[in-house]
Amino acid sequence: MAKKTKNYKLKTYKAAAKRFRVTGTGKVMRTKGGKSHLRRNRSKRTKAQLTEMLVVENRGDRRRIQRLAPYLSKYRANPPA
Repeated sequence: MAKKTKNYKLKTYKAAAKRFRVTGTGKVMRTKGGKSHLRRNRSKRTKAQLTEMLVVENRGDRRRIQRLAPYLSKYRANPPA
C-alpha cells in the first residue's frame, strides 16, 4: 500500500484577496485607490473614474499577488468563509 503524503494548505493574505479579482480568462484585476476620504473636493468625473477596475499589467506584480492569494483564481468572486 502506497504511503499518502499530506498536502498542506496555504494561508491567503486576506488584504490581497479583498483588493484583487481574477477574470474568467485569468486576468488579475485591481481596484483604484484614493476612494476612502477627501472626495468632496473632487469632480464628479474623477469620482466616477475611481470605480472602474484595471488589469494588473506588471508580471512581477501578478506573480506577487498569486503568492499572496494562491486560491484567488480557484474561487473567483465568492471565496469560501
